[in-house]
Amino acid sequence: MGSSRVEVFEAIRVDARRGMSIRALAERHGVHRRTVRQALESAAPVPRKTPVRRAARLEMFKESIDAMLVADLEAPRKQRHTATRVRDRLISEHGMSDTVAYSTVRDYVARRRPEIMAETGRGMENAFVLQTHPPGQEAEVDFGDLWVRLAGEPTKCFLFTLRMPYSGKAVHRVFASQGQEAFIEGHLHAFTVLDGVPTGKIRYDNLRSAVSRVLMGRNRTESDRWVLFRSHHGFDAFYCMPGVEGAHEKGGVEGEVGRFRRNHLVPVPEVDTLAELNVRVERADIADDARRIEGRVVTVGQAFAVEAPLLRPLPDEAFEPGLLLTPRVDRYGRITVRQCHYSVPVRLIGQRVRVFLRASELVILDGRTEVARHARAVRKGSQALLLDHYLEVLARKPGALPGATALVQARASGMFTSAHEAFWASARHAHGDAGGTRALVEVLLLHRHLPHLDVVAGLTAAVALGANTADVVAVEARKAGQTRRPASAAPPASPVVSLTERRLAALPADTRPAPSVAHYDQLLRRRASPPPAGRAPPSASSEGEVS
Repeated sequence: MGSSRVEVFEAIRVDARRGMSIRALAERHGVHRRTVRQALESAAPVPRKTPVRRAARLEMFKESIDAMLVADLEAPRKQRHTATRVRDRLISEHGMSDTVAYSTVRDYVARRRPEIMAETGRGMENAFVLQTHPPGQEAEVDFGDLWVRLAGEPTKCFLFTLRMPYSGKAVHRVFASQGQEAFIEGHLHAFTVLDGVPTGKIRYDNLRSAVSRVLMGRNRTESDRWVLFRSHHGFDAFYCMPGVEGAHEKGGVEGEVGRFRRNHLVPVPEVDTLAELNVRVERADIADDARRIEGRVVTVGQAFAVEAPLLRPLPDEAFEPGLLLTPRVDRYGRITVRQCHYSVPVRLIGQRVRVFLRASELVILDGRTEVARHARAVRKGSQALLLDHYLEVLARKPGALPGATALVQARASGMFTSAHEAFWASARHAHGDAGGTRALVEVLLLHRHLPHLDVVAGLTAAVALGANTADVVAVEARKAGQTRRPASAAPPASPVVSLTERRLAALPADTRPAPSVAHYDQLLRRRASPPPAGRAPPSASSEGEVS
């Protein structure tokens, strides 16, 4: 391995101190005498000059290339000259030989383009200025795309991110859409985790969840519900410039979305529900409190502890994140929301119901009474049907149960267990298909009043006893509940109250004399009457015998 020029210079200088001549030094170290003189003048070698290579065949075309690059300054970003297009135009329009290599044109364009931008002052927009963010005042929000293998199928979801620039503390949440309900629910989750609201402004791009129309500059027409949400929590919104021009204005959250996705969501997560995935996301957020951002001494959690007391307290009244809708129930006992179908009790067929559409669930109301609650469907056209909603009609049409879609979903979810199957088979064997199915429907109605585990235990006991009626299942279910429930959890027994004693206790004292029946005793005396003709009066002895 050859020595470096610094080591050669050092060796020359050492030998020179021993009295060796320049010629002898050159011969000993195998260098030119000019190099020996340079080593004696300075211990640092003179940097070698990089030769300037000139593309002679391109010289006469450089002005044409510069003109193209200057024209690109006014052209749309996606319609500017590439090196290939420059070379093609030089050949077709300016008579350049096609023997000029592509790499020659490419190298000149790559070197000349930034020089032209600097000469015209167009490169300043790529410069960055460091910012200082006061604690507890600002935040940044953005959505990022995310692929998840949901219940075995690849599904595109969206990662909501709210980041505090001062501490770097970030809160994430995965949603099935970027709708306004998800946008607001993401804020509510973040404010709950932070236990407060930034006192200043939150930076956004032009999400449709908040902005209904983009005007000139930073002016925006905000949706009414978004304005109501901001007013309720007391923070201001700062909207970045549209497109690439405003991407740097919230660069912190842009980078945070990518960092979190690479570190915690690779490989592609495989989960059954988004709720399961969000539990993992929350754990990752807690773990990130221990990380240290480059250039900072303290961790994210330690920095957030400084700004947490400076946040505005959460409002006392909770904000409903759901969007209020009023769909009509179709003849299948379903409502359609965002191209997905959800079941409601069949008694509401033909009526309109009130629906609060949230990011993760639907709450369905009949007036002010909640009649159903469904997890929000992720895929368009899917159906979420509860078997309980169809029990009244199945009691009249038992033949519809075996092929019911609601039954298929109940089996898939585990609500319709093997104990139900065994009871149904036994009841059909004893009472026929229709009678056995009606007995099963009566058992399913017990789920409305008794815990699921107790009903399953009652079914198991009834099948073991060979009983095929809902009454036996109900009795066994209540016995199972009493056995399963600890004595301490049982409600205290209350004494039986006599309603008569309760009424008498409230009456005043009765001072009247006790009732007597002496006046009726005179009715018991027999009045003497003459005997009928031809009949002697009874003797004393005979009267005594009769009496």
